[in-house]
Amino acid sequence: MNDKNRVYIFDTTLRDGEQVPGCQLTTVEKVEIAKELELLGVDIIEAGFPISSPGDFKSVEEISKAVSSPVICALTRANAKDIDAAAASLKYAKRKRIHTGIGASDIHIKYKFNSTRDKILERAVDAVKYAKKQVEDIEFYAEDAGRADNEYLARLIEAVIAAGATVVNIPDTNGYCLPEQYAHKIGYLVNHVSNIDQAIISVHCHNDLGLATANSLAGIQAGARQMEGTINGIGERAGNTSIEEVSMALKIHEETLGLKTNIDSKRFYNLSGLVAQRMNMPVQANKAIIGRNAFAHSSGIHQDGVLKNKENYQIMNPEDVGFPSHSIILTARSGRHALKHRLQRLGYQIEKIDLEKTYANFLNMADRIKEVNDEDLKILMGGKLQDQQTGTGGVKIKLVQTMSGNPLRPTATVCLVINGEEKEATSTGNGPVNAAIKAIKKIVGGDVILKSFNINAIHGGSDDISKVNLRVEHEGKTYSGFGYHTDIVNASVNAYIDALNKFL
Repeated sequence: MNDKNRVYIFDTTLRDGEQVPGCQLTTVEKVEIAKELELLGVDIIEAGFPISSPGDFKSVEEISKAVSSPVICALTRANAKDIDAAAASLKYAKRKRIHTGIGASDIHIKYKFNSTRDKILERAVDAVKYAKKQVEDIEFYAEDAGRADNEYLARLIEAVIAAGATVVNIPDTNGYCLPEQYAHKIGYLVNHVSNIDQAIISVHCHNDLGLATANSLAGIQAGARQMEGTINGIGERAGNTSIEEVSMALKIHEETLGLKTNIDSKRFYNLSGLVAQRMNMPVQANKAIIGRNAFAHSSGIHQDGVLKNKENYQIMNPEDVGFPSHSIILTARSGRHALKHRLQRLGYQIEKIDLEKTYANFLNMADRIKEVNDEDLKILMGGKLQDQQTGTGGVKIKLVQTMSGNPLRPTATVCLVINGEEKEATSTGNGPVNAAIKAIKKIVGGDVILKSFNINAIHGGSDDISKVNLRVEHEGKTYSGFGYHTDIVNASVNAYIDALNKFL
């Protein structure tokens, strides 16, 4: 690959991304994510801000030990104490970088530093020279470059490159720029910094106006060859540039732009989930590339188009970013084609079905429960509720019996048939459902953690059918279970056994 056509990916999930309130990670969690970032193929991992706390120092140190391929980067301000701490934290890194810098806009110079342009330039040069004595690879950030005067910014960048900076970061710190403005700024540096060929220009954009991805791509097209961002676009305020969005944009438009990254995009979906879980920051459903609706189709017109040819409404394959496949979501807006497709997948012989009548019944159900899944369709088609009691896996349900009342503590007895052998247990809980699940756990043993539990009703009135969807975690993997019954306890037990049967 020609270096001029290579865009380096600088991940700051563990530094800038972790600055979100409530999203702090332990060192162990940071190492876990760093290892996955290495497998993803990022070129640089900004592991932390070592001077900020002993925990951050330790995290940079441990990530340096655990990861070998990417450059490990530590952030500093433009002072010797910060730089010393960064250098010390990187002592185990195979490839190391110090990321130092200072404000470049007149707003920062006056109100943050109470200084002048000349004094800031001098401090920037001194910081780069000092860092260069300890580490060869030095990145300089010109904070708030998005609002900085271009002529002064060019002077500053030329001076720090002369002092030894190998990468110059031009951050739109406050997400201020429009794409055309940001591209012009990068282009101005390319054309007015005499030694710009001695460093890589990096873009670091924030999403305050929802333009982080657009600005990053504009900067790359103008000559930048490093992009800084985070997984899921997490970060201060409205977040950072989303690595998955820029990477896929470059991949899809590779023929037009002639640019490549080293990213294995098939790892995005699982890594996105890991970051969301560890940081307790769920991904919005309509998030580009990795949101759960990114490849979901509910409009009848779109469903029909996708079923005829997925390229009608998809510019990339779900598998390209780690999704199992696209999904057809059945709602009241779905058409006959989508309903027919799902029924055929479930094994129904369409020629024996009155499709018009079935579609009318489907619309009535969809109006009540909003989204219709496969188990709902089975009920729609006349499936018997007791069918699920027997089970289809290695664990089958023989008996579920509960007692509760005041002051009687909820108690459940469950009898299961496991590989032909009956096993029974009784347990108490804070409710009959909890008691029944605890009884099952007594029987099957193992480390099974209930992660989520949702209940819906299918019919209206006193003959409601309870529908339970849940997720359990076993040995680090998550399994979903579905159950339905007129009795909520039986529906819950059915769902729990459905999940267990996927790994037992």
